[in-house]
Amino acid sequence: MKIFVINPGGGSTKLGYFENEKEIFIEKVYHSPEELKKFDTIEKELEYRKKLVENFIEKKGIDFEVIVSRGGAFMPLESGTYLITEKLVKDVLEGKVQAQHPSNFGVLIAWEIAKKRKIEAYFVDPVCVDEFIDEARISGIPELERKSLLHALNVRYVSHLLAKEIGKDFNELNLVVAHLGTGITIAAIRKGRIIDVNNANDGGPFSPQRAGTLPTTGLIKLCFSGKFTEKQLIKYVTKQAGLLAYLGKDMITEIEKDIEKGDKKADLIYRAMIYQIAKEIGAYATALKGKVDYIVITGGMAISNKLVEKLKEYINYIAPIKVYPGEHEMEALVAGVLRVKRGEEKPKKYEEVFKEIT
Repeated sequence: MKIFVINPGGGSTKLGYFENEKEIFIEKVYHSPEELKKFDTIEKELEYRKKLVENFIEKKGIDFEVIVSRGGAFMPLESGTYLITEKLVKDVLEGKVQAQHPSNFGVLIAWEIAKKRKIEAYFVDPVCVDEFIDEARISGIPELERKSLLHALNVRYVSHLLAKEIGKDFNELNLVVAHLGTGITIAAIRKGRIIDVNNANDGGPFSPQRAGTLPTTGLIKLCFSGKFTEKQLIKYVTKQAGLLAYLGKDMITEIEKDIEKGDKKADLIYRAMIYQIAKEIGAYATALKGKVDYIVITGGMAISNKLVEKLKEYINYIAPIKVYPGEHEMEALVAGVLRVKRGEEKPKKYEEVFKEIT
């Protein structure tokens, strides 16, 4: 199976070509901030990004049978592999999404390329996967419902890897999966469904750039302090908080070097983040009533053996621990398509399962 993969980001689009699971190449096409600022509509930026991808395909001289894209912040969906359909494309173009994010462009580009080539286009486990149990939606005040937005692609991919490794059916496992990246996702998976998760922008542990759960009354006072506009404060808590706010840097390798040199503040903040991650893992083990088959640790920070070992000191008692360092988005997209093509899963359609939200 010859598969072309699209994974759009803010300043670049990652593109890959696979033959079954075998990676032939993965490369990035970059978009300058100056160029992107020129576009005042989704349609104009879409046309620009699509041409870059088409030129890349032509330059590489590749042919493929199927195309798959990272999914965006669409309406809430079940997990799984989806055919890209006209209804989804229409909703994205009309702004019927939970958030405007570069990942939304992926399905639009894949759809256009697939139409020209008369092949199928898919997306897999988007950030808007929502399989919450009813209790998980309640926040504490009626005006604010908890939302399911997460690193679903990598979370489910490493869960499938674990299931295959131990010879079990993924849909029979209870897992707590910790994706430790720029933002942190801690998910409770019960029998293959993500029944609860922290939205990294709204709560959970603080991370390299995100604030996580904050003291409520203090946050309200900060909102009315006059120090920030609404946009500035949202940017602060989602992109400039956590390790970056405390230490002026967010690279774990650099912070660990500072600790080795005797930086006591760096050591305290580093330990505090690990402490919060461990507490959140414990909370999601409770969401599974303590019936946890494995704890899975993944994401960019999981590359640090020091961090993982310190985290294990807190959570070893809960369940066996498996570590899959790094992010595996491109491989996860390919794996989703192959599960469908091999008859292991049935493809889904957006219009048949999406949940309308206001």
